Amino acid sequence: MIFQRSDVFLVDFSKRRNFAADKTKDFKNMAERQIILADNQDITRLGLKTLIRGALKDVDGLAVKELSRRSELIAELKEHPSSVVVIDYTKFDLASSDELLNLSERFPFAMWVLFSDDLTEQLIRRLSVEQQFSMILKDDSAQEIITALKCAITGVRFLCHQVTNLLLTPSPQQSIAERDQLTATEKEVLRLIALGKSVKEIAVERNSSIHTITTHKKNIFRKINVNTIYEATKYALRAGLVEMVEYYI
Repeated sequence: MIFQRSDVFLVDFSKRRNFAADKTKDFKNMAERQIILADNQDITRLGLKTLIRGALKDVDGLAVKELSRRSELIAELKEHPSSVVVIDYTKFDLASSDELLNLSERFPFAMWVLFSDDLTEQLIRRLSVEQQFSMILKDDSAQEIITALKCAITGVRFLCHQVTNLLLTPSPQQSIAERDQLTATEKEVLRLIALGKSVKEIAVERNSSIHTITTHKKNIFRKINVNTIYEATKYALRAGLVEMVEYYI
């Protein structure tokens, strides 16, 4: 996969959609956080430990654990639920990306840094709406990797320049078929919902009644088979109704 160079992408989710606001703390006071290296490649773990020792030496009490099995990871997260997990799921004791997502839902206060050479476009777009995931590639610069780690321990998401460029590219054409079941009005209402607007705000913007917008919202949720605004937002992003750059502004 070929990407063009652009600026790195940082998102502080403690200030958007009230995502885990209690996770964002001063960088110097993160003694309760630890970094878990979940990668079965010796060279990768050694390189990461070298970067951490050099770049994060001023973080008091920051521990680094190396794990090789899923059971060990679960046990460690039970004891330290706010850990930063640096993981290449393809080089770890996980069967699939679905299993990784299940773990992230089970431990919502952990920050996950996906660090891999094997991130497909489909997976990147899928994880782009999973707010606790940072994404970096193994051929990124040392500075980007260090920045990702510093961001993670302070509760800030980081997307490397290569991932950012992909997400700023329009979604594949097959997403059009996914949204064809919605009317033009429903697509626009869903787009506004995904951008965080309330029913009242959408009614004012579209010069409609609150009752009308509420009805549209109910029909949209029924048609796309979702129950929450978060699920509807994920659908809108997958379907290309909202571009990633617009969503994160």
